Parts: sequence; C-alpha cells; structure tokens
Amino acid sequence: MPYLPTTIKEMQGDSVDFVLVTGDAYVDHPSFGAAIISRVLESRGYTVAILAQPNWKTTDDFTRFGRPKLGFLVTGGNIDSMVNHYTVALHKRKTDTYSAGGELGKRPNRATIVYCNKIREVYKDVPIIIGGLEASLRRLAHYDYWDNSVRRSILLDAAADLLVYGMGERQIVEIAEALESGLAVEHITFINGTVFKTRDIDFLVDPVILPSFKQIKEPTVDGKKQFASSFITQYHNTDFLTAQTLVEDYGSTYVVQNRPADPLSTSELDRVHSLPYMRDYHPMYNKHGGVPAIEEVKFSITSNRGCFGSCNFCALSFHQGRFVQARSHKSMIAEATSFTHDPMFKGHIHDVGGPTANFRKPPCDRWKNESTKPCKRKCLAPLPCPNLKYDHKDYLKLLRKLREIPKIKKVFIRSGIRYDYLLADPAGGDFLQELCEHHVSGRLKVAPEHISDKALEHMGKPSFDLYKKFAVKFDATNKKLGKTQYLVPYLMSSHPGCGLEDAIEMAEYLRDAGVKPEQVQDFYPTPGTLSTCMFYTGLDPRTMQKIFVPKSQREKTTQRALIQYRLPANYEIVRQALIRAGRKDLIGHDPKALLRPKIHRPAKPVKPSKPPQRKPKK
Repeated sequence: MPYLPTTIKEMQGDSVDFVLVTGDAYVDHPSFGAAIISRVLESRGYTVAILAQPNWKTTDDFTRFGRPKLGFLVTGGNIDSMVNHYTVALHKRKTDTYSAGGELGKRPNRATIVYCNKIREVYKDVPIIIGGLEASLRRLAHYDYWDNSVRRSILLDAAADLLVYGMGERQIVEIAEALESGLAVEHITFINGTVFKTRDIDFLVDPVILPSFKQIKEPTVDGKKQFASSFITQYHNTDFLTAQTLVEDYGSTYVVQNRPADPLSTSELDRVHSLPYMRDYHPMYNKHGGVPAIEEVKFSITSNRGCFGSCNFCALSFHQGRFVQARSHKSMIAEATSFTHDPMFKGHIHDVGGPTANFRKPPCDRWKNESTKPCKRKCLAPLPCPNLKYDHKDYLKLLRKLREIPKIKKVFIRSGIRYDYLLADPAGGDFLQELCEHHVSGRLKVAPEHISDKALEHMGKPSFDLYKKFAVKFDATNKKLGKTQYLVPYLMSSHPGCGLEDAIEMAEYLRDAGVKPEQVQDFYPTPGTLSTCMFYTGLDPRTMQKIFVPKSQREKTTQRALIQYRLPANYEIVRQALIRAGRKDLIGHDPKALLRPKIHRPAKPVKPSKPPQRKPKK
C-alpha cells in the first residue's frame, strides 16, 4: 500500500510504532506537516498509521489501531483549528479547504486539546507528543483572541507529555529513538525544539525565568505589562544560535522550552522532499470530490524555509525562525521533472518559493557559527541592515533551469516577494526583468500592507515610499517588455497603532492612485505574533509605550470601509467617519473628495388610493 495505513486492514502486523492523529484530511504531500513527519519516521524504520479527522464525540476511532508501541503523535492540522473555523469577525466560516469536499465541521475547536483528551480516556499512560502550528504557537502562555483571555500552555490543557515546536523533523527522530531505547517520556527533557513539563527545574543550566502564569493571566495594567515583558523575551529567543532555555511557572509545575532545533542542512532538506510521497489526497476522498487544499500546491515547489522579513503580524519567526534554509537546484529540478510524468500536469508550475520567494540564503554572515551570533535587530525594516547580504543570482539560475525542462511551459511565482530586498540588491533589476518576462501571470501579488509610515512601523514593514519606487520600476519594466501586467497590493486594516487618520490617509492615496483594492484583510490576532501582543496589552513590547488599538467592531468596520470607500454599501460608514475626523473637506464635488454628497430629492406626492369597490350582493 503506497499510502500509510488508515485502517486496521491496511496495517502490516498487529500494531504500529506511532499513530498520527491529524485535524486535516490525509494528504500525502510535503506541503502537509503530517505527511512529512510520518514519512520521515517511516524512512527511519518506524511504522506509522494515520488517523485523519477522527470522530471526537466517542473514543471508537482512537482505538482503531490499538495501543501504539511508542506513542501517539497529535496535530491540529496545517493551520490553527480556531483560525480554520472562524473569521476575524468571529463568524463561522463556510468551508474548510483541508477537509474532503471542503466540508466544515470535520474537526473540533481546539483540535489538539480535544484529540489528546480523548486518547487519555482510553490510554492513561501512553506517551502523547503534540506538534504542528497549533501546538507550536501555543507552546507557552498566550493571548487567545477567541476566548479574549490569556490561556496557559497547550501542553497542560492537552495533558500531553511533550510538545514539538518548529518544523519538527529533527526532533521527532530523536524522540522516537529515545522512546525505542526504553527511556520514559517524562525523562525526555534534553531535545532542542521541544517543550516539556516538570516539577523540578534544579537540573536546568542557566534558564531564563519568565513571569509566572499567575502574573500574566490577569487583564490588569500590571498583568498586561508582565505579559508584554514575557512575550518580548520569548520573541528574542527564537534564533537557534542565541536562544536560551525558557521556564514558565504554573505553581505546582513548570513548563520548560528548550532552545530551537538546529535548522536542516541543504542535503537534509533535500532528503525530506525526496521521500516517497504520493503527492495527492488519499483515494478514500474521491467520492467527496477530493481535498481542495491540494489544488494550489500539487504542482508547486517549496524552495526554502524561514524568513528574516520578521513582519510583526506574522508568526513565522516563532515557528520556522529567521534562518533561511534552501533546497538544492538538483532536488527541485528532480521534483519539477516528476511533474511532467503526471497525467494531470498541464505544463504550469504554480509556484517556486516559500515564506518569501526571493530569500534563498541567511541574511548575513553573523549566522555562520557560535562566534558570530545573529543580532536582535530586524534585517529589513524600517531600513535594511548594513550587514545584509543580497543575492538573487542563485534564484535566477534556478528559475532558468526549471524553464528549460521539457514539457514545462510556464513557471509562476505566487509566494510573496520582498520588494524592499529586491530594490536594495544592486543586481535586483535583472531579477525584476526576468520576473516580469517569465514568472508573472498578469498580476503580481505584493504586500505593502499600508501607506501610513506610522502604521507600517508598528507592522514592522518598510516605508511606503519603497513600494511606490518598486511600482514605478515594475511598470517601466513591463513597458520595456511590451507587457500589460499589474501589481495586486495586499492591504491590512485595524492593525495596532493604526488610527482613523491613518485609514483616511490610505483612502486618499487609493483615490490619487486610482486603485480599487481587492485584497483587504482585517488584522487577525493569532497566537505567536508581536502584533497580537500589542493588540492584547495596548503596549509595544519593544518599548513598553502605549499604542492605540482599534478593537471595537465599529472601529474595524470603519477602517476597512475607508480602504474600500468606493463601494456603495460603505457610503454612510465612510461619511460618518470623515465627519468624526473633521474631514468634511473630503465630502463634496471637489476632485479630491472621497464622497459625493447625496442628493435628497423631494418625495413624489402619493395619490390617495381609491377605496375598494364592493360588488353588490345578489
């Protein structure tokens, strides 16, 4: 059976080493964490069964494979289950792209916790290891937007034994080997990239003691200051070369975070992507029309991991880290060539990228070894660091090689690119020309996020002047090539530090530029981001200074409406906002006005209706 077993009939033998429980449908593709972890274990000789989207209302599914020899591995899926279920306005979503047929409701809220608790009902002492994005970003106490409160480490709520954070390939093999050797799971406290619980911390060497859960959980001024202090310490301990052991006190127990795991080398990353994935969803989903999430990634190539862009609203620094790891050209050419043998392949590679497509190397030489440790400053914003190394040449060589493969008609780049990094590279013009000539399908998505420099500073993004400079170069390059192509800017509303005046400034720019934005996202306070800390505390944890946070539904609706002020449905919201801001000058017939005054026509006189005529009775 080329897929890993999903039923007892598919198992070879009476039991398996691990049962991997996931909140996603089973898709055996390297874009899915459950597939990577299970294939890595398989490559090391361990047997793994997949329990995808079990029925959590009973324990029947959790006993399907019996008691595993070494333990249960549990993940909520590729994204946080609460983000999967709810919009930023806390409305229930209508679909789930990670479920068969896109059907919502195949996983519970807080899937990792629910699955672990069901396992504990049946197997009291079996080792449970949790991982994936949901666990990784909730590994220590965190603000939970859906509860509007500070929740404790998911390790405690899930009653799990060990938590793997980050990508996990290195950690899961070390854990498997330790369990196989007979070491009790409570004694596995030495693996980097893991979090464990203990009643005694005397054996730790020079740990950093964070504010206790008791100190940070109260929504008081002092409690929020303690939360911000704890968060920024965690934020500065995400780089594998500089991070220290972190300890969080829960009174009767401690939660301990070991430093991040070392990143994979190029050859190790190549090996992960060369494992025998089926690169598709399990056939059991055929009757439901398949799993929608595979559509965009089936013929895409992951080029790199990690991101030193470090946007404040992005959790990548907490999950993958700033260190960029890249695959070799040979590995990616082999993957692209394999596409051409698939009858479904139409000749188009949808993407060659990662968190940021044009990052292929670490940001500077300080990442080379322990003696030249990376610093804590941001690499790109508000201005590029003087030590930053620029290189688009390697990426260009890769793209050229992919274009030359027989039967490949087009190679697109749909991952985000950092235009500030491109502009700062003296050779960036060559990359931009080939990007426009070969790798844009009419529209290139970029993420300036806002136009107000005050708002952008709180987002950790560069000045908007750089976006305008890039837009000029993009247009000039396309004109030179004789192409008509457009930039599609991603914009964000209601980010902490963004006030009504910033939203109006955005609307005025869009008016002058003649842009009608399609992509507008309200800021979503998800665990593990600096911006979420700002949202909850009202403080910038880097300076501990107070900032304005748009929290009410009125404020959020207003900021979003101003970005899309041309929509008739937003007219009254925008009019009232302009009046509140003292900007009535933007309502009128002047060319610079955002709104035209409504013309109040006198109502037409209504003619009195005649009383109904009754027919005479016979």
